[in-house]
Amino acid sequence: MTPPSPQKPARPQEKRPRETPADLIVTGCTVLVHDDRERIGFEEDAAVVVRNGAIDSVTTAAAVAGLPAADRIDARGQVALPGLINCHTHAPMVALRGLAEDLPTEEWFNGVVWPVESNLTERDVELGARLACAEMIRAGVTAFADHYFAMDAVAAVVAECGMRALLGQAYFSTQGPEGRERSLEFALRHRGSADGRITTALAPHAPYTVTDADLAATADLARAHGLPVHLHAAENRDQTDTSLARHGATPIGVLERTGILDTDVLIAHGTGITEDDLPLLADASGRTAVATAPRGYLKFAWPTTTPVRALRDIGVPVGLATDGAASNNSLDVWEAMALTSLVQKATEGDPRWLTSRQALHHASLQSARAVGLGDTVGRIAPGRRADLVLVDLTGPHTQPVHDLAATLVHSARSADVRTTIVDGRVLMRDRELLTLDVPAVVRELAERLPALTERGHGRRVQEYDT
Repeated sequence: MTPPSPQKPARPQEKRPRETPADLIVTGCTVLVHDDRERIGFEEDAAVVVRNGAIDSVTTAAAVAGLPAADRIDARGQVALPGLINCHTHAPMVALRGLAEDLPTEEWFNGVVWPVESNLTERDVELGARLACAEMIRAGVTAFADHYFAMDAVAAVVAECGMRALLGQAYFSTQGPEGRERSLEFALRHRGSADGRITTALAPHAPYTVTDADLAATADLARAHGLPVHLHAAENRDQTDTSLARHGATPIGVLERTGILDTDVLIAHGTGITEDDLPLLADASGRTAVATAPRGYLKFAWPTTTPVRALRDIGVPVGLATDGAASNNSLDVWEAMALTSLVQKATEGDPRWLTSRQALHHASLQSARAVGLGDTVGRIAPGRRADLVLVDLTGPHTQPVHDLAATLVHSARSADVRTTIVDGRVLMRDRELLTLDVPAVVRELAERLPALTERGHGRRVQEYDT
């Protein structure tokens, strides 16, 4: 499919497939692999053997020709990639897609989104999550990190549809201690559920909506119960400037002094991270990661973006994300991958950064590490969970293939994903969703929208004041 690359790593040692029937064999494809230095390469005319939800071997198509399997996928002309991970989103917000357009951040929150969210019912959240999971499965997303309200409903959808997720019940300090307690109760109740596909986090909203005392209490709970923390911080430069003026510290400084950086923490956005913040992040005793969602930053006309290069230089993983569809209009991580590469080139003034191979690394291993699954998913290799997608590159917009990595990042689209597999279970085959009924969701959601979008009541779930 593509000429050999001079950067292609040595072929990983093959594991001879056992003669017992496999659960699933994907054969005839080109497989994205990582070598022992985490360089990306591609194995052509390859096969992936799956047993008990895990990858048993990555071998040649010829080696599995006679191996029996309960299911077999002929993937000739397709590339097998680790499933994409949406490292920060608010899945139920697809119900608000297109509702608040062409607005500055403060008006977007205070005038539309937070008034509408005061109307949310658990059923609204469930329907939004169903629609969002369908969108992500069709776009090759196998896992997502979510941070929202009524998360029991989202956990139920994840369990049913077969995806993998890191879930947290969001809270504000205005909710009192009960908000933090509900976040902990949710995390403990659902940790390891859905046959292990659900992991959980504590989810304070942000340093500008959660007090230092509540953040410190959250850090104590995270350490006591072995839970990560997922929150927004330094989302934009205005938030950083306001935090400095009001609190004498940047949002990252607030996380450091309240002990959040002593936990495993996933920071959403970070476009307001400053040079002075970098040593704090580098010295953090917990596992620190940042999720970048560039489409929303462009849409809000924020002057800065996530400093991916600086974070990578200090060893902080940067995962790809979309944020919620109310701001991003899309849950397309494929687009986030291409935009991250392009925006970083423009920001750094260097066309050699981010390369397509670097972008694929962020989309695979770095994203897996960002959500705490670096030892579980993120690469197609023996022992990893069988979360993978098959991408069809036979369309005119992906031909000819001179550089396969560049074709995947800059030419392929989410609609080119043919098949999505999680834990060895096929969730979409040849573009047909197998675990969700989208028409039924769309019909019921349409009936509920008038009540959901009503803003005449004057309520808000919170005030945006940064």
